[in-house]
Amino acid sequence: MLTFNNHYPDQPAAINIKTERLFYLFLIIAFCVSVLLLFVWIETSNEYHGFDWWLTFGLSLKVFAPYVHLSCITVMVLLSYPVAFYLVTLEQEAAQVAIGLPFIFILLCLCVVPWGYYSPCLVEKNKLGPKPGLFGHRGAPMMAPENTIMSFEKAVENRAFGLESDVYMSIDGVPFLMHDHDLRRTTNIMEVMPNSSRTQSSFFYWSFLSTLNAGKWFVDSWRQPFHNLKPLSEADKEKARKQTIPKLSDLLKLAKQAKKYVIFDLNGPPPKHPFRNTYVRHLVEVMLDTKIDQHLIYWLHGFDRYYVKQKAPGFQQVGRLRPIEELKRENISIINVDYKRLFYNGLRDYKAADITINLYIVNEPWVFSLAWCSRIHSVTTDNIELLSQIDYPYYAMTPRYYMFMWLFLDILSAIFIFIVFYFHWWRESQREKVFESSSSYTGNVRDPPHCYSCPQDMGSALHVSDKC
Repeated sequence: MLTFNNHYPDQPAAINIKTERLFYLFLIIAFCVSVLLLFVWIETSNEYHGFDWWLTFGLSLKVFAPYVHLSCITVMVLLSYPVAFYLVTLEQEAAQVAIGLPFIFILLCLCVVPWGYYSPCLVEKNKLGPKPGLFGHRGAPMMAPENTIMSFEKAVENRAFGLESDVYMSIDGVPFLMHDHDLRRTTNIMEVMPNSSRTQSSFFYWSFLSTLNAGKWFVDSWRQPFHNLKPLSEADKEKARKQTIPKLSDLLKLAKQAKKYVIFDLNGPPPKHPFRNTYVRHLVEVMLDTKIDQHLIYWLHGFDRYYVKQKAPGFQQVGRLRPIEELKRENISIINVDYKRLFYNGLRDYKAADITINLYIVNEPWVFSLAWCSRIHSVTTDNIELLSQIDYPYYAMTPRYYMFMWLFLDILSAIFIFIVFYFHWWRESQREKVFESSSSYTGNVRDPPHCYSCPQDMGSALHVSDKC
């Protein structure tokens, strides 16, 4: 008995189906990973010195929720092609349910999800609040060495609402501008006096502090303070290399001339410092000697606040995020708050109580846009050059336009998904017709190979089976 070594007509198609399934699986995984990496990059771009994942993630949804919703509808439309392919080609009903049911459930959720969230960036143009004012954080630290006169001048040039800094007290009672507790990062003390480089800056005399260079690190250092700094012009490089540590009175003179507000973090002297217990009173006297308009001062420091109110009643008292009743009791009408606190009800209770809000540190346009749409009064920023150029909040849209896009994409996606599913059903039915026609011609190929009796002289032309 002889048997023919037949090739089944559906075998190449089966191989192609397995290849397509594997391709679609990797395509979906690659797409999801790419979106995740892009989102993480956008989320962390505002955080140069730290990142709180959950709060920043929640805040981003307040801005991007409408766009995420519309993008998810588009993604589901794209995924409908491989999903329809699997549903049509899979033979196990359990697998079809496992793939099809979640897909349909997500589509239904996307159709109604806009009714379940609130975004402050869905706002009518006539209801949008004024643009928040910009406090230059240590001046304009992305354009010049931080806490130098050059940096504050750059902030003024970029229409800063106010100037923010950090103040220490020298051992001989001169308030000066410095963020770090020592001088290593932003001065050349490692070259001048390396053995004292770790000494707290408040233990140096002003006569020594005034000789240190506070700008070369910004120009010549291989480690830039920000990852997206623009190249400086040669004139700015030369000017930056000549910067020194400024006194607080130098900043107040600039603010007085430019009529800019001033807010600063006051760092109390360490133990055994001669001004340990009197630094606030001494500082207020130095500030009043500059003759600056008192209303230009945002007084943030909480220690000895009662004395400050008595000595300088024109200073605007600024508090932290504390209960409204406590703020009212201390007659504080301004608060300085981490921008992530917008996550909690958008600080609406404080705005309703007529409390002015300043957010820190806001560097990215999406965070600034959220603050704008949330009717925040001012923000503190490193990136004053970019934010000063924004004339309308990013990602804001009117509710009517969003409603139109929502309904339009829902209808369009429904039509497209129907076409995709119909196409796969039609293609599979065509394959079955071809398979049935080929089966009728060659026999039932799914049965085991048949044995045929042949003459002995055909043995040389045909494959002889030992089992026949």
